[in-house]
This record gives sequence, structure tokens and C-alpha cells, in this order.
Amino acid sequence: MSTLSSALPPSSSNFISHQPCLTMLQNQCTNIKDFKKIHAHVIKAGLALHPFAATRLLTFCASSYGDINYAYLLFATTPNPNLFSWNTIIRAFSRSSTPLFAISLFVDMLYSDIQPQHLTYPSVFKAYGQLGAGHHGAQLHGRVVKLGLEKDQFIRNTIIFMYANSGLLGDARRVFGKVMEPDVVACNSMIMGLAKCGEVDESRRLFDGMPTRTTVTWNSMISGYVRNGKLMEALELFRNMQGEGVEPSEFTTVSLLNACAHLGALQFGEWVHDYIKRNHFELNVIVLTAIIDMYCKCGSIENAIEVFEASSSRGLSCWNSIIIGLAMSGYEREAIDYFSKLELSNLKPDCVSFIGVLTACKHLGDIEKARDYFALMMNKYEIEPSIKHYTCMVEVLGHAELLEEAEELINGMPIEPDAIIWGSLLSSCRKHGNVEIAKRAAERVCELSPSDASGYVLMSNVQAASSQFEEAMEHRILMKERLAEKEPGCSSIELYGEVHEFLAGGRLHPKTPEIYSLLNDSGFALQD
Repeated sequence: MSTLSSALPPSSSNFISHQPCLTMLQNQCTNIKDFKKIHAHVIKAGLALHPFAATRLLTFCASSYGDINYAYLLFATTPNPNLFSWNTIIRAFSRSSTPLFAISLFVDMLYSDIQPQHLTYPSVFKAYGQLGAGHHGAQLHGRVVKLGLEKDQFIRNTIIFMYANSGLLGDARRVFGKVMEPDVVACNSMIMGLAKCGEVDESRRLFDGMPTRTTVTWNSMISGYVRNGKLMEALELFRNMQGEGVEPSEFTTVSLLNACAHLGALQFGEWVHDYIKRNHFELNVIVLTAIIDMYCKCGSIENAIEVFEASSSRGLSCWNSIIIGLAMSGYEREAIDYFSKLELSNLKPDCVSFIGVLTACKHLGDIEKARDYFALMMNKYEIEPSIKHYTCMVEVLGHAELLEEAEELINGMPIEPDAIIWGSLLSSCRKHGNVEIAKRAAERVCELSPSDASGYVLMSNVQAASSQFEEAMEHRILMKERLAEKEPGCSSIELYGEVHEFLAGGRLHPKTPEIYSLLNDSGFALQD
């Protein structure tokens, strides 16, 4: 630190002259660690940064290469922060994983000597949007209208984002509709918001009508298709994206990996993984989790384990993905082993981790181990069981034919049972032929979800298996009377990198005539 000491100017007012300070830090600081060392020396020497120097250094700390917590410490210790300092720290928190602090700082700013101006508001609206708190942000929208700032392009775009990301499509449409020629940023927010609320077809119409699209536009539309289960459309749109020469980003690859995972498109998923490696994309926790999940759901467990073990920055979601993937793929003991490794790591299991290990116990048929984990979750980790955890326990008990105990568990739950947990008990009754408990479970399923055909079908199957054919027929008739619909079965296969999807009884595939003809020639009698 001798170089630093010699660089410090004489201090009669206990302030560092801003220009030498900036030059010194810019020349000597290559990362946040270097900055902290020099800043620590400044503090130890009893000196204070000049406000102008502090503002420039705050910008460095608040950047993506810095440390936002340290940035806040610097801001809090800066005497009389100026408008630029306030805007910098608010903007940094609005982009962070804790956007609520941006709103809290904005409120503090309102009570300070420095008042917000037009460049302050976009960050605050963005923070409300990140939190999905558009209802609360509406008050700030009213303030902006009173100040005559609503027509400011940056403010208006973040207002649209806030409402759209909060699911308030009516409000988003009203603001969006006032714009004569909406720019690509406003359109991207609407595409994302529409798709998030299930209006993916309207989202696509807006997408198709845009004269200019960015990578964000393509990402929003592809992720919207994936979110709404339109996986084939997502892959097709990605091919269009490639055809127009638009380079995919990390966000694109995550959406594609999720689509491949649900379709079982291993070849395509491997191509996406290879693309990530070729282009040296950052293997952050989100990307790693998507890769592991894709390999698990496509049945390539060895690749999933290889990716997990090679990762140096495993987040909890990576652990959960490998545990659940192993549990669902017939590697139950391995799933339990990884759960034990998670407990020994510097991370703590969460509610999702326990769903994974309880699922492994269910497939193993290990009742005692499931009970132990259920108790461990509550007693050691203080996690309140959700309906999903209770459903896992009902499935474990049902698998072991402990149907009475499973029913007692449901009736004694501190939370209201849903149709899914009663359906799990009903499925176990069907497996073991217990008509008495099946009737009670079926009644609750039909009561809680009258339009879902699964309860009627399962009960009908239980009665048919017990030779109660008249009762079985009555349930089928009741299902039709109540217009309950059973979702058709769906399967997909990947051939030469292209995914083909088939619905039970469907004839939408372009090669349907050839497929039916081939099957008939092979001796399968197919009827229309």
C-alpha cells in the first residue's frame, strides 16, 4: 500500500481531492476486491471521499461487475448524496434480486433534500414490475401523470412493463394503446405480459406485426410458447429465428431446454447444450438447472450427473433438479444419496428438495424412510409441509396399501385438501381394489373438480374391476351429464432432429394417412 499512501494528497479538510482519487482507483482497481482494499485504506486513514469521487465510485460498485451491498454501504456513508447517486443506487437495486430495496430507497429520497426527476422513475417502475406489484405502482403512475411525465418514452415503457409483468393487462393495454408508434421495448413488454396471462395467440399477432425485432423479442415469444405448453411452436419459432440470422442468447437456450425437457427431444437438447459450450455462454445456476432437468426428463441420466458433477457453482435448484430427476427415473437410491450430500454441503434443503426425496421413497416403497424425512423437514429445517408434501406421503402410504392411514392423513391435514390429493388416494384404491375408500375419495374429487373426468374414470375402473358393472356404467353416464372431459393422451417422438407430436385419436399430423395405412398393413385394425 506504499503506492497508495504516496498517491494521497495532503488533507487539511479530511477530504480526498476527487481527481487524484479517481485516477488512483481507475488505474489500480481491476475488480471489486481491489477497490475494497483501497477503500478500506481510505477509511482507516480517517479520510472521506469527495462527493464527486464517491459518485463515480458508486457507479463502479453498483455495476454488474461490482457488489451491490458494498455499493449501498458506500452510498450510506456518502455525505449529502447528489441526484446522480440516488438514481444510481435505485437503478442498481431495481436490476438486482432484491428490487424492493429500490422502492424503499425511493421513499427515502422523497423525504430527502434531493427530489426525484424524470430519470429516477423508470427504475422504480421496473422494481414494481419485477415484484409483480403493479397495484402498488399505480400510485406512482398517478404521481407521474400529475407531473406531466407520462409521455416520457422511458417512463411510459417501464409503466407498460410494470403492468404487463404484474398480470394487469387491462392497465397495460390502456397505456400501450395511447402510444401512436410503440417502440420495440414497449412491444416486448406487451408480448411478455400477454403470454404470461395465457393470451399467447394475441402475443404472436403483436410479434408478427412488429417491423423490427430484437433478441429480447424472440426470447419473449419463445418463452411465452413454452410457458403455455405450445412446445412445438416454440421450436418452430426458434428455427425461424435462426433463418433470420438472429443469434440466440442464454435466455433463448433456457426456454429451448425447457421445451426439449417436456417433449423428450434429447437430440435437440444435446444440440442446445453443445451450442452453449461452443459460444462460451455463462453456465449460471439457471442455465445449469435447465440442462440437468432436460437430460433427466429425456432419460439421459448419465449426462445429467456428468453436468452436475462438473459444475463448480451448484445452486440449490441444481441439487433439486438432479434429486428429482433421479427419483423420477428409477434411480431412487442415488436420489437419496444426493439428498444426503446436499445436507452436508453449504446449502440447506428446501421444500422442493423434500418433494424429491419423498418421491424417491415412494418409488422404493420405503415407508419408514419417508416418515423420517417428513419429520426431518418439520423438526430440523422448520419447513411447513405443503399440499405437495402431503400428496407425496399419501402416495407412499397408498403404494404400501395403507389406505386407511392415507385417508386419515388427508382428513387430519391443517390445510384444505384439493382434488389432486384425493385423486392420489383414489388411484391407490384402484390399484388395490378398495371400493369403500374409493367411493369417498371419488366423491371429494368430483365435488372439488366437477369438470375433471379423472375422478369419474378412476371410480368407474375401480367398480368394473370389482365386477360392479352397473355402478361403473352409472359413473360414465354421470361424467357425460356433467360434461366432464378427459384430456387426451399425448406422446412425442424425435426423428432426425425433428419432434413429432401425437394426440390420442388425433389426425392433425401431416402424414396421418401414411401412418394409418402403414399400421393397417402391419396388421393393426384401426377404426375412424
